[in-house]
Amino acid sequence: MASFQNIIGTKQRMGIYSGSEREIDADFIFSTIQTISRDEHLNQFDESHFDYIVIDETHRAGAETYQKILNHFKPKFLLGMTATPERTDGFDIFSQFEHNIAYEIRLHRALKENMLSNFHYFGVTDITVDGQPLDENADFSLLTAKERVNRIIEKAEFYGCDNGCIRGLIFCSGVAESQELSDAFNSIGYRTVSLSGNNNEDERIDAINRLESSDPLEKLDYIFTVDIFNEGVDIPKVNQVIMLRPTASAIIFVQQLGRGLRKANDKEYLTVIDFIGNYNNNYLVPIALYGDTSYNKDTLRKLMLSGSSLIPGASTINFDKITHERIFASIDKANLQLKKDLDKEYELLKFKIGQIPMMMDFVEHGSRDPQLYVNYSKSYFNFVSSQEESLQNKLSDKEIKLLELFSNEIANTKRVEEVVILKKLISGNVLQKGELKSVVFDKYGISIPDETIESCIKNINFDFVTERHNGNLISVSKIYDLSIVSYQSGNLLFSDKFVDTLKNETFLRFLSDMLDYSETIYDRNFDKDKYVDGFLLYQKYSRKDVFRILNWDQNPLAQNVGGYLIHPQKKNCLIFVNYHKEEHISSTTKYEEGFVNNSEFEWMSKSRRSLNSNDVSTIRNYRNGLRLLLFIKKSNAESNDFYYMGDVTPIDNSFEEATLVDENNKNVSVVKVRYKMNHPVEDSIYEYITTPSS
Repeated sequence: MASFQNIIGTKQRMGIYSGSEREIDADFIFSTIQTISRDEHLNQFDESHFDYIVIDETHRAGAETYQKILNHFKPKFLLGMTATPERTDGFDIFSQFEHNIAYEIRLHRALKENMLSNFHYFGVTDITVDGQPLDENADFSLLTAKERVNRIIEKAEFYGCDNGCIRGLIFCSGVAESQELSDAFNSIGYRTVSLSGNNNEDERIDAINRLESSDPLEKLDYIFTVDIFNEGVDIPKVNQVIMLRPTASAIIFVQQLGRGLRKANDKEYLTVIDFIGNYNNNYLVPIALYGDTSYNKDTLRKLMLSGSSLIPGASTINFDKITHERIFASIDKANLQLKKDLDKEYELLKFKIGQIPMMMDFVEHGSRDPQLYVNYSKSYFNFVSSQEESLQNKLSDKEIKLLELFSNEIANTKRVEEVVILKKLISGNVLQKGELKSVVFDKYGISIPDETIESCIKNINFDFVTERHNGNLISVSKIYDLSIVSYQSGNLLFSDKFVDTLKNETFLRFLSDMLDYSETIYDRNFDKDKYVDGFLLYQKYSRKDVFRILNWDQNPLAQNVGGYLIHPQKKNCLIFVNYHKEEHISSTTKYEEGFVNNSEFEWMSKSRRSLNSNDVSTIRNYRNGLRLLLFIKKSNAESNDFYYMGDVTPIDNSFEEATLVDENNKNVSVVKVRYKMNHPVEDSIYEYITTPSS
């Protein structure tokens, strides 16, 4: 109430309608839901008694008590406030307010606008017992073991707080653990209490007052708790938060973090200590800390590599080496496109905007990356039509196949030229070659050669990509009789058949949406300083992406690529490296290759090669116009795609013949060469790739 009075002033009379107080004649009345929702109280007020109603914690609006209030009153203005509108119980909160979002602010924006206290987060390794780290199923005895108590205290004292006077909240996994740890802390001189749902409101208020007290005789150092302080409690003086439980939800993580982010006099910052065990859901930590809810694995990895650079203000994020590796391992293992999760996010966004969401709605509202829906269902249309009866039977089988092809072969955010061509042709009938070149150059500073335009046309017509048909590998265009774009006298045109297809409004809507999505994500990732002739340094590409961007006529078979492949006309050589190889692979493919430092990479040719072999000779004669590009993935556990590490140049005097030992214990010849990185590798990606997975 005091906060409202600071804004409204003292001329208006404020009153309480709760407990034993019934100040019904005040200008502004403050009441608890529990009180005013009871019939004997609700009936004291006419439906139009209030001009303006503000309901806090509106995410609970599905509860019967809230519904009674919402159904009873008819104010001129109704405002709902909540920090967590995205509910998981299937209730549509947004429809209660006609999908009108007056204002929305997330953690990072609030930090940027200096509305919250800065924080310093430390992800630290939880204890191991007999070499085994804690996991979700750890015995109670391990959670409360003396060595764990000692480690918690050690780290709490090491990282400390802003002013040396601890006022801490410690979030535990269970009530018994919370009480046991509180008792252990008290036994060595700390002043703590354990609170749970078993404690009444008066006990909670007393503990909060003691935590914030300046009287050394009554002040608490810590409150141990299980979930009850996730929301709806205000303790501004909290300056240390300790997390001793697996992260089950990014929302709950932020709620618990938020308990310490209120500003207070003489409070400089919040210290957050997160004890991270070997938990399956560790991938939720970067989602919560960095505020990115795309659930895109590559995005999460980049956020982890960014350290504190993407956190507003003076806040910092720090992980020790083991927790860093555990989070990356969790990202690798996680299935972020489970049907139930996709369904839930789709439904939440539909509630929020009040209509069927398109891919761009996910982008604009910061929701899950819609490409995950494409990965799951082959196209976003396929997923939506499985959810919405109104879209079923709207497209023919051929139109459905076309959307799948456009989704995966063109609008996958890796090359923008095809997207520009399609968008321009949709908005007009003809696209001149010169106009296309101007549009791309003006926006990206990229000069498109004619060869690339021809490649784009081949790709749009699906001549580049192949499928197996009647036992043969044939271009998709021939299998499905496709003709999308023609190239006549320097002009690009849609075929008559495709113009007819675009007359289907549903097809056009979903095609245009995916093209907008692809261009938006490409633009978001584009950095002219990291652009190297079609590729962005440290972006992920599939082998197929690489061959397509380099204008190859067809996508080569994977077995023909191996670790590298040279263009038939010797225009380029693509080098693909799986940096940390599995033990079970054959001896003759366990190449001794890796970074010497940020500027040099040591590499081996395929087995049974000598200095005179054709491919080795071509690489040695790179000055004849051969472009060499290095693509690396950390391991097969990470993904099938590769980071573009940059173009490389062979060091002339580094070529030498060497041997590997095969399964029959016989020597097999290879050629070793050292490459100079044309762009020295950035430290963060270098450390990530070279550090073995735990």
